[in-house]
Amino acid sequence: MATQFTIELWASIAPLYAEILDHPFVQGLISGKLSDSAFRFYVIQDALYLRDYARCLTIAAAKSPDDRWCEMFAEHAKGALVVERSLHESFFQDWGLSEADVYRSPLAPTNLAYTSYLLRVAYGSPFEELLGAVLPCYWIYWEVGKALQARGSANLTYQRWIDTYASEEFGTVVQQVLEVINQAVADLPESRRARVREHFLTTSRYEWLFWDAAYRQENWPV
Repeated sequence: MATQFTIELWASIAPLYAEILDHPFVQGLISGKLSDSAFRFYVIQDALYLRDYARCLTIAAAKSPDDRWCEMFAEHAKGALVVERSLHESFFQDWGLSEADVYRSPLAPTNLAYTSYLLRVAYGSPFEELLGAVLPCYWIYWEVGKALQARGSANLTYQRWIDTYASEEFGTVVQQVLEVINQAVADLPESRRARVREHFLTTSRYEWLFWDAAYRQENWPV
Protein backbone atom coordinates (compact mmCIF):
# COMPACT_ATOMS: atom_id res chain seq x y z
CA MET A 1 0.00 0.00 0.00
CA ALA A 2 1.22 3.49 -0.77
CA THR A 3 2.57 5.42 2.22
CA GLN A 4 4.28 8.77 2.34
CA PHE A 5 7.26 8.03 0.09
CA THR A 6 5.31 6.29 -2.63
CA ILE A 7 2.61 8.97 -2.40
CA GLU A 8 5.36 11.50 -3.11
CA LEU A 9 6.59 9.39 -6.03
CA TRP A 10 3.14 9.26 -7.62
CA ALA A 11 2.58 12.98 -7.10
CA SER A 12 5.84 13.65 -8.92
CA ILE A 13 4.53 11.99 -12.09
CA ALA A 14 0.90 13.11 -11.93
CA PRO A 15 1.18 15.35 -15.04
CA LEU A 16 3.06 12.59 -16.88
CA TYR A 17 0.43 10.02 -15.96
CA ALA A 18 -2.26 12.34 -17.32
CA GLU A 19 -0.29 12.50 -20.57
CA ILE A 20 -0.18 8.70 -20.68
CA LEU A 21 -3.95 8.43 -20.29
CA ASP A 22 -4.46 11.05 -23.00
CA HIS A 23 -2.04 9.43 -25.43
CA PRO A 24 -3.76 8.29 -28.66
CA PHE A 25 -2.44 4.75 -28.16
CA VAL A 26 -4.16 4.45 -24.78
CA GLN A 27 -7.26 6.29 -25.96
CA GLY A 28 -7.36 3.93 -28.94
CA LEU A 29 -7.49 0.96 -26.59
CA ILE A 30 -10.67 2.40 -25.09
CA SER A 31 -12.34 3.40 -28.34
CA GLY A 32 -11.21 0.22 -30.08
CA LYS A 33 -9.90 2.37 -32.94
CA LEU A 34 -6.21 1.72 -32.29
CA SER A 35 -4.86 0.09 -35.43
CA ASP A 36 -4.20 -3.64 -35.28
CA SER A 37 -0.69 -3.03 -36.58
CA ALA A 38 0.13 -0.60 -33.76
CA PHE A 39 -1.14 -3.01 -31.11
CA ARG A 40 0.75 -5.88 -32.70
CA PHE A 41 3.92 -3.77 -32.75
CA TYR A 42 3.38 -2.97 -29.07
CA VAL A 43 2.83 -6.59 -28.00
CA ILE A 44 5.91 -7.81 -29.86
CA GLN A 45 8.09 -5.08 -28.37
CA ASP A 46 6.63 -5.74 -24.92
CA ALA A 47 7.55 -9.42 -25.21
CA LEU A 48 11.11 -8.42 -26.07
CA TYR A 49 11.16 -5.88 -23.24
CA LEU A 50 10.05 -8.43 -20.65
CA ARG A 51 13.13 -10.59 -21.17
CA ASP A 52 15.36 -7.81 -19.83
CA TYR A 53 12.81 -6.62 -17.28
CA ALA A 54 12.72 -10.13 -15.82
CA ARG A 55 16.51 -10.06 -15.58
CA CYS A 56 16.26 -6.82 -13.61
CA LEU A 57 13.79 -8.40 -11.21
CA THR A 58 16.14 -11.36 -10.78
CA ILE A 59 18.93 -8.94 -9.89
CA ALA A 60 16.56 -7.20 -7.45
CA ALA A 61 16.01 -10.60 -5.83
CA ALA A 62 19.76 -11.15 -5.58
CA LYS A 63 20.33 -7.71 -4.05
CA SER A 64 17.40 -7.90 -1.61
CA PRO A 65 18.51 -7.50 2.02
CA ASP A 66 15.45 -9.44 3.20
CA ASP A 67 14.87 -13.09 2.32
CA ARG A 68 11.14 -12.48 1.86
CA TRP A 69 11.85 -9.78 -0.69
CA CYS A 70 14.32 -12.04 -2.46
CA GLU A 71 11.65 -14.70 -2.80
CA MET A 72 9.05 -12.16 -3.93
CA PHE A 73 11.15 -10.66 -6.72
CA ALA A 74 12.22 -14.11 -7.89
CA GLU A 75 8.52 -15.00 -8.19
CA HIS A 76 7.82 -11.73 -10.00
CA ALA A 77 10.62 -12.43 -12.47
CA LYS A 78 9.09 -15.81 -13.17
CA GLY A 79 5.68 -14.20 -13.56
CA ALA A 80 7.00 -11.70 -16.08
CA LEU A 81 8.28 -14.57 -18.22
CA VAL A 82 5.47 -17.07 -17.68
CA VAL A 83 2.23 -15.23 -16.90
CA GLU A 84 2.71 -12.24 -19.17
CA ARG A 85 4.21 -14.42 -21.88
CA SER A 86 1.00 -16.43 -21.77
CA LEU A 87 -0.98 -13.25 -22.47
CA HIS A 88 1.33 -12.33 -25.32
CA GLU A 89 1.24 -15.80 -26.80
CA SER A 90 -2.55 -15.72 -26.87
CA PHE A 91 -2.27 -12.67 -29.10
CA PHE A 92 0.48 -14.22 -31.22
CA GLN A 93 -1.67 -17.28 -31.79
CA ASP A 94 -4.50 -15.04 -33.00
CA TRP A 95 -2.08 -13.38 -35.42
CA GLY A 96 -0.45 -16.59 -36.64
CA LEU A 97 2.96 -15.57 -35.27
CA SER A 98 5.42 -18.13 -33.97
CA GLU A 99 7.80 -17.54 -31.06
CA ALA A 100 10.64 -17.48 -33.59
CA ASP A 101 8.86 -14.74 -35.55
CA VAL A 102 8.55 -12.62 -32.43
CA TYR A 103 12.08 -13.03 -31.13
CA ARG A 104 13.60 -12.36 -34.54
CA SER A 105 12.14 -8.87 -34.34
CA PRO A 106 14.67 -6.14 -33.57
CA LEU A 107 14.30 -3.99 -30.50
CA ALA A 108 12.84 -0.62 -31.45
CA PRO A 109 15.11 2.33 -30.55
CA THR A 110 13.00 3.34 -27.56
CA ASN A 111 12.83 -0.23 -26.31
CA LEU A 112 16.60 -0.61 -26.54
CA ALA A 113 17.13 2.67 -24.69
CA TYR A 114 14.65 1.74 -21.95
CA THR A 115 15.98 -1.76 -21.34
CA SER A 116 19.58 -0.55 -21.47
CA TYR A 117 18.78 2.01 -18.78
CA LEU A 118 17.08 -0.59 -16.59
CA LEU A 119 19.97 -3.03 -16.91
CA ARG A 120 22.53 -0.33 -16.14
CA VAL A 121 20.68 0.54 -12.94
CA ALA A 122 20.20 -3.13 -12.08
CA TYR A 123 23.87 -4.01 -12.37
CA GLY A 124 25.36 -0.74 -11.13
CA SER A 125 23.10 0.69 -8.44
CA PRO A 126 21.98 -0.21 -4.92
CA PHE A 127 18.82 -2.21 -4.31
CA GLU A 128 16.66 0.81 -3.43
CA GLU A 129 17.56 2.64 -6.63
CA LEU A 130 16.74 -0.44 -8.68
CA LEU A 131 13.32 -0.52 -7.03
CA GLY A 132 12.73 3.05 -8.16
CA ALA A 133 13.62 2.09 -11.73
CA VAL A 134 11.42 -1.02 -11.98
CA LEU A 135 8.42 0.39 -10.11
CA PRO A 136 6.76 2.36 -12.96
CA CYS A 137 6.31 -0.76 -15.09
CA TYR A 138 4.32 -2.27 -12.24
CA TRP A 139 2.44 0.76 -10.98
CA ILE A 140 1.61 2.68 -14.15
CA TYR A 141 0.27 -0.45 -15.84
CA TRP A 142 -1.99 -1.17 -12.88
CA GLU A 143 -3.31 2.39 -12.79
CA VAL A 144 -3.84 2.46 -16.56
CA GLY A 145 -5.55 -0.93 -16.42
CA LYS A 146 -7.97 0.25 -13.73
CA ALA A 147 -8.68 3.53 -15.51
CA LEU A 148 -9.40 1.78 -18.80
CA GLN A 149 -11.45 -0.99 -17.25
CA ALA A 150 -13.75 1.62 -15.74
CA ARG A 151 -14.57 2.75 -19.28
CA GLY A 152 -14.28 -0.54 -21.14
CA SER A 153 -13.13 -1.13 -24.70
CA ALA A 154 -15.09 -1.65 -27.89
CA ASN A 155 -12.43 -4.16 -28.97
CA LEU A 156 -12.46 -7.57 -27.25
CA THR A 157 -8.72 -8.10 -27.83
CA TYR A 158 -7.91 -4.78 -26.19
CA GLN A 159 -10.32 -5.56 -23.36
CA ARG A 160 -8.40 -8.76 -22.66
CA TRP A 161 -5.22 -6.69 -22.27
CA ILE A 162 -6.99 -4.18 -20.02
CA ASP A 163 -8.48 -6.88 -17.79
CA THR A 164 -5.06 -8.44 -17.19
CA TYR A 165 -3.56 -5.28 -15.73
CA ALA A 166 -6.71 -4.19 -13.90
CA SER A 167 -7.03 -7.55 -12.20
CA GLU A 168 -6.99 -8.06 -8.46
CA GLU A 169 -4.09 -10.49 -8.88
CA PHE A 170 -1.91 -7.90 -10.58
CA GLY A 171 -2.97 -5.27 -8.05
CA THR A 172 -1.77 -7.52 -5.23
CA VAL A 173 1.63 -7.82 -6.90
CA VAL A 174 1.91 -4.04 -7.26
CA GLN A 175 0.94 -3.44 -3.64
CA GLN A 176 3.65 -5.87 -2.53
CA VAL A 177 6.26 -3.81 -4.35
CA LEU A 178 4.93 -0.54 -2.92
CA GLU A 179 5.23 -1.96 0.58
CA VAL A 180 8.79 -3.11 -0.05
CA ILE A 181 9.98 0.22 -1.44
CA ASN A 182 8.46 2.15 1.46
CA GLN A 183 10.27 -0.09 3.91
CA ALA A 184 13.50 -0.10 1.93
CA VAL A 185 13.84 3.70 1.84
CA ALA A 186 12.69 4.30 5.42
CA ASP A 187 16.19 4.83 6.83
CA LEU A 188 17.85 6.29 3.75
CA PRO A 189 19.26 9.82 3.80
CA GLU A 190 17.58 12.34 1.52
CA SER A 191 20.46 12.18 -0.96
CA ARG A 192 19.79 8.47 -1.52
CA ARG A 193 16.03 8.98 -1.72
CA ALA A 194 16.60 11.59 -4.39
CA ARG A 195 18.31 8.98 -6.56
CA VAL A 196 15.32 6.65 -6.18
CA ARG A 197 13.01 9.49 -7.25
CA GLU A 198 15.23 10.24 -10.24
CA HIS A 199 15.10 6.67 -11.51
CA PHE A 200 11.35 6.49 -10.94
CA LEU A 201 10.77 9.64 -12.99
CA THR A 202 13.10 8.53 -15.78
CA THR A 203 11.48 5.13 -16.28
CA SER A 204 8.01 6.69 -16.00
CA ARG A 205 9.01 8.85 -18.95
CA TYR A 206 10.13 5.74 -20.78
CA GLU A 207 6.69 4.23 -20.19
CA TRP A 208 5.14 7.14 -22.10
CA LEU A 209 7.78 6.81 -24.79
CA PHE A 210 7.12 3.07 -25.11
CA TRP A 211 3.45 3.60 -25.95
CA ASP A 212 4.33 6.48 -28.23
CA ALA A 213 6.86 4.32 -30.09
CA ALA A 214 4.21 1.65 -30.58
CA TYR A 215 1.70 4.18 -31.84
CA ARG A 216 4.26 5.42 -34.37
CA GLN A 217 5.49 1.86 -35.01
CA GLU A 218 8.96 3.25 -34.49
CA ASN A 219 11.80 1.85 -36.53
CA TRP A 220 15.45 2.61 -37.01
CA PRO A 221 15.68 5.47 -39.53
CA VAL A 222 19.03 4.29 -40.94
